[in-house]
Amino acid sequence: MESKFDHLGLKIFEKVETVIYHDAAEASVVVASEIASLIRARNQIGQNTVLGLATGSTPVKVYRELVRLHKEEGLSFRRVITFNLDEYYPMQPEELQSYVRFMDEYLFDHIDIPKKNIHIPDGTLKREEVYEYCMQYEQKIEEAGGLDIQLLGIGRTGHVGFNEPGSLKKTRTRLITLDELTRADAAAAFFGEEQVPRRAITMGVGTILKSKKIYLMAWGEAKADIIKKTVEGEITDQIPATFLQEHDNTLFVLDEAASSELTRRKTPWLVGPVNWDDKKIRKAVTWLSLLLEKPVLKLTDKDYNHNGMSDIVTDHGPAYNVNIRVFNQLQHTITGWPGGKPNADDTNRPERAHPFPKRVLIFSPHPDDDVISMGGTLMRLADHGHEVHIAYQTSGNLSVYDDEALRYADVISLQSEDPEQQKLFDVLTGDVKEKEPGGIDSDLMLRIKTNIRQAEARAACRYSGVIDENIHFLKMPFYETGRAKKNDLGKADYKLIETLIKDIKPHQIYASGDLSDPHGTHRICWDAIRKTLYKFKNDNWAKQCNVWLYRGVWQDWDVSDIDMAVPLSPDERLKKRRAIFKHASQKDQPKFPGSMSREFWMIADERTIQTAKVYDTLGLAEYDSIEGFTKWEIQS
Repeated sequence: MESKFDHLGLKIFEKVETVIYHDAAEASVVVASEIASLIRARNQIGQNTVLGLATGSTPVKVYRELVRLHKEEGLSFRRVITFNLDEYYPMQPEELQSYVRFMDEYLFDHIDIPKKNIHIPDGTLKREEVYEYCMQYEQKIEEAGGLDIQLLGIGRTGHVGFNEPGSLKKTRTRLITLDELTRADAAAAFFGEEQVPRRAITMGVGTILKSKKIYLMAWGEAKADIIKKTVEGEITDQIPATFLQEHDNTLFVLDEAASSELTRRKTPWLVGPVNWDDKKIRKAVTWLSLLLEKPVLKLTDKDYNHNGMSDIVTDHGPAYNVNIRVFNQLQHTITGWPGGKPNADDTNRPERAHPFPKRVLIFSPHPDDDVISMGGTLMRLADHGHEVHIAYQTSGNLSVYDDEALRYADVISLQSEDPEQQKLFDVLTGDVKEKEPGGIDSDLMLRIKTNIRQAEARAACRYSGVIDENIHFLKMPFYETGRAKKNDLGKADYKLIETLIKDIKPHQIYASGDLSDPHGTHRICWDAIRKTLYKFKNDNWAKQCNVWLYRGVWQDWDVSDIDMAVPLSPDERLKKRRAIFKHASQKDQPKFPGSMSREFWMIADERTIQTAKVYDTLGLAEYDSIEGFTKWEIQS
């Protein structure tokens, strides 16, 4: 949770009460506990508790904790009445994407709430029935005594419920048209943006604001920008969540990642005293250099004093000394030898010289994250003679479109002399025709899509210099649901990671720290690695293993967080691009979740070029492009 200093003036830019927890799991338990306390208190005096509920990935851990409290601690929901925020329109309740189905799967089927107490907007109504239905929905909330607690997530447009930009403060439950960005973000669940409904029924902003208590929850760095605008910005109908600033009992509950753009987190020196250490000084000085567009070595005492950083020059200065110190720290992150340079003084290098060569294990959540996010470094490691292993954690089959799979099936059918194989194309074509829009693929289709991604990954690995024996397809079970909703990590998932790590005993591990992945797959994959590594932390090999986290298309490392920067030449960047192209099923159209306007290789190119430009702006050597990594300590 937040430090004891967070209340000492550091919230001066924040216009709504905000609390920050280490992660979503910790925060969700607290929110669930608050809900449970109210339910218990009301149950004791024979009164109902009226809850406004949200869907999506944000409240899932809250619902799981409520289910646990019911099953293990006897929390009763018999006197609970619920009203859900929204539902797609049109939408049948049994469809995969239905919020009726969502609520049943995550909450209602596991607790003792009476069915008559559950209210979810009806996506099956005729168009002419919707207006009257919405008025009745409002009336039922009033008759129940109003919402005691309303749970909210927040969309990247700043919507709450489905109140899109332009929604006014006094709006009530109604049928609305979904914003393009909202539909793009929902594309993964519907297996393509074209399948996402264009409308939804939603509670209005005014309906939400009448709640007695509101919890808005946000997890991950993908929400950091909109959280800053909502918490610190002006009230505007273009960000409907800002209307919550006018509610006198709203609490924003964030994890550290979602809070990262708040002033007190990003630039705390602008709001109060800071206990300056090396990391904070580096962060502040690089921020100042980029803000003023002046190289680090040219910053002056005046620059520090005029930007809330006078303490640095007073306690650690003058500016020249601070500049030299930070410049050297940045300089020492740069290396062309990501596996360590043999027979060299490694005192100021990010990676040790020995042993050489090293056993390197690169974890890739999907079958292309490795080359997209660190393809240049991967090739450099192979070129330098290290024993490079690639572990693809999931099959990635959901991101292969049907027509792409049919193209491969057609090749097989034409090539094969086996009568059964010759029918493959026709069989799969029939499966596709029978599948409902957004429906689950047949087992045969999922196998074909899995094989496509494996073949592409092998091609990319070979091109990058990784031998077949060192390519590992883990196919972690949590992912293999055939739908956007994934299972929780289980023993089988952890066992796959544990066995591989124990087998290789790597000197280096690379893993995805790209926690803004909209599916959450990257976060889950890293959790499996992180928790497994804790088990090994006392082993001798683990004490000698460096863990490097990379990021890809969803977000960048802040330059102040980069511990190893690997420069790429123009030719190496081009070679990396060609390795990405080996993943042909992922090329030529933006992939899930649909919110990317360009292909992944374009964004990867742009990110590495931009990182190099940042180093250049700071006054360091000018490179074509740079892949950045941050170090994670197993012992921490």
